Amino acid sequence: INLDNAQLQGTLPPAMSTLSNLESLSLQQNSLQGSLPSLANLSLLQQVFLDNNNFTSIPQGCFTGLTSLQSLSLSYNYDLAPWTLPSDLTDSTGLTTLYVDHSNLMGNIPDIFGSFLSLQNLRVSYNNLTGPLPASFAGSGIQSLWLNNQLLGLSGTLDVLANMTQLAQAWLQKNQFTGPVPDLSKCTSLFDLQLRDNQLTGPVPASLTQLPALQNISLSNNNLQGPQPVFPKTFANLTSLKNLYLNDNKLTGSIPDSLTKLSQLSVLDVSNNNLSGQIPAIASTVKFTYSGNPLIGTNVPSGDGGTPNSGGSTTGGSNGTSNKPSIGVIASVGIALVIFIVVVVFVVYKYVVKTKYRKFGRVKEKEDGKVVINKNEAVRGGGMNGYGNFSEDNILGRGGFGVVYKGELHDGTKIAVKRMESSVMGTKGISEFQAEIAVLTKVRHRHLVALLGYCINGHERLLVYEYMPKGTLGQHLFEWCDHGYAPLTWKQRVSIALDVARGVEYLHSLAQQSFIHRDLKPSNILLGDDMRAKVADFGLVKNAPDGKYSVETRLAGTFGYLAPEYAATGRVTTKVDVYAFGVVLMEIITGRKALDETMPDEKSHLVTWFRRILINQENIPKNIDGTLNADEETLGSIYKVAELAGHCTAREPYQRPDMGHAVNVLGPLVEQWKPSSQEDEDGYGIDLHMTLPQALQRWQADEGTSTIFHGDISYAQSQSSIPSKPSGLADTFGSTDCR
Repeated sequence: INLDNAQLQGTLPPAMSTLSNLESLSLQQNSLQGSLPSLANLSLLQQVFLDNNNFTSIPQGCFTGLTSLQSLSLSYNYDLAPWTLPSDLTDSTGLTTLYVDHSNLMGNIPDIFGSFLSLQNLRVSYNNLTGPLPASFAGSGIQSLWLNNQLLGLSGTLDVLANMTQLAQAWLQKNQFTGPVPDLSKCTSLFDLQLRDNQLTGPVPASLTQLPALQNISLSNNNLQGPQPVFPKTFANLTSLKNLYLNDNKLTGSIPDSLTKLSQLSVLDVSNNNLSGQIPAIASTVKFTYSGNPLIGTNVPSGDGGTPNSGGSTTGGSNGTSNKPSIGVIASVGIALVIFIVVVVFVVYKYVVKTKYRKFGRVKEKEDGKVVINKNEAVRGGGMNGYGNFSEDNILGRGGFGVVYKGELHDGTKIAVKRMESSVMGTKGISEFQAEIAVLTKVRHRHLVALLGYCINGHERLLVYEYMPKGTLGQHLFEWCDHGYAPLTWKQRVSIALDVARGVEYLHSLAQQSFIHRDLKPSNILLGDDMRAKVADFGLVKNAPDGKYSVETRLAGTFGYLAPEYAATGRVTTKVDVYAFGVVLMEIITGRKALDETMPDEKSHLVTWFRRILINQENIPKNIDGTLNADEETLGSIYKVAELAGHCTAREPYQRPDMGHAVNVLGPLVEQWKPSSQEDEDGYGIDLHMTLPQALQRWQADEGTSTIFHGDISYAQSQSSIPSKPSGLADTFGSTDCR
């Protein structure tokens, strides 16, 4: 059966398991969905290509008895419920190719590869595998091994690679591997080694220079240290090496001159290390990066007589006969010593001053640890004396950053105080603390939580926010009974969704500088007494790139809300927030969490399950939150929000709308329950009796003069009942113009 790329839809019939003479099944690049039928005991089946479809589950025992199977590909089936590599594949002893990347695999890699003596190609990248590499990899015939970009990361050492003698391509980047790079001298066919973004330690092994076929090496962003391998003279005669990435480690020593003789070298990146010595004369055709090495260009002798410094000069007389230092040398040393002492004194002085007057906002400490915040109220950092205590009774919530406490200023104003826990007082925690301050001092919007002040006092780190008395959206959706709340009505839910959309739209395209939140979820949506919502927690915010470009970051955020492209590649655009907003809409409709391990596997991942029920609108009323008493009018509104949620969680970023479109969809749904004379708040705080210059002046004072950003993707062409703009407006009148 060969029907690849035939625009097929629907499900495969269970009767397919009766095709006892079937030898090849090629159904890749279609839109097939539902459960995969069992292929058990189809003993003549040799090839199965089911990649690039929308299958949702794989039955147990599906691959039992496939004794003739040679190739199996299930890649790019993003909608599959979490599953594990099946042990029943061991019946397929002649298997040569196994592709299951981008297919929602989870758990450990089973130790079954001793059964696959013919296996050459194994691709299981971009999944959620964890644990160590199986011992049965050793001695296998695997040539191409793709294990990169696991969501939580594979761990343990890479020692087993040393005995994979047929290995030609090894992609293990973006995991959690530890220990040294193993001796790969037996892997003589290895041409591509990708080990970046792990936690590897130790020196770069000299054995890498014994691999004649090696073309690409990426060891960047690890904890490698020590001198680079001494490249033998014979290495300069090899023409294979093309790309060498050793950046972002702790390497010392000098860059070997022999690299200048590698005629095929196109990229050499040794930036952000501790290298010294002279800079070799690398050919201009090579992209050579060595920034971030403070000692580069100097001669720093190593204590063990390691790599000699190239291009150094002697310090003795020109005839080399005198061993006594000259007067000039003594004078130079003396001057250098004086300069060194001055620099040390200056650095110590700056450190003391910086401790007292911190750079962020230059918060000046008063006596006894007091700091001044925007309302000119003094608060104490140590014990919160005078307006509350760091006690269990005052805890409002907990997060990755620390604990949030309820407090009160001396004038009675209630506040929320986020206190960094000592366990996160590292580089990551400090950077999130600084990021939150940096963002919230640049943006101001009625639907973004306001930062009132902050405290940096010794090891104490506090952020002071406006108090939101009604807690988080998550508490109202999932824990309303525990907190004594009434369940949210649909009117409240859609109004909250609109508030969030407006806040995120402001971050993306209406503020002076565009930002990506990266951690939008119900626990970061706070509610006031009037049940109006504000987006909070800006510790993971990134500056948004312009236009179609993305920015690569370390993976952060919360599982269940991560867009597929972000989880897979670490690259973000504003569309990752759109995806997370779509997940929040699904939670608002269903009252279910994004990830719920108490549910059956096929329902535990909200996005996958919800997108399945969206196929038939009749499924929606049966799956909305049971606390909603939905009449016909409410159901019509729910249908539109459900459709918007589906668009927002589209697999590809370019298929998702921008947040301005979401505001356009949700705005009319809120307005249908409000009188036209709604309070001024609906006009973004502008008094309609003001003159236009007065209104503009007030708007600019409140929110900053904005730089309108129009994304490169138009969603108006999508087939949908959702309007791309309010009815009655010209085609050229965009959503941002309306506001």
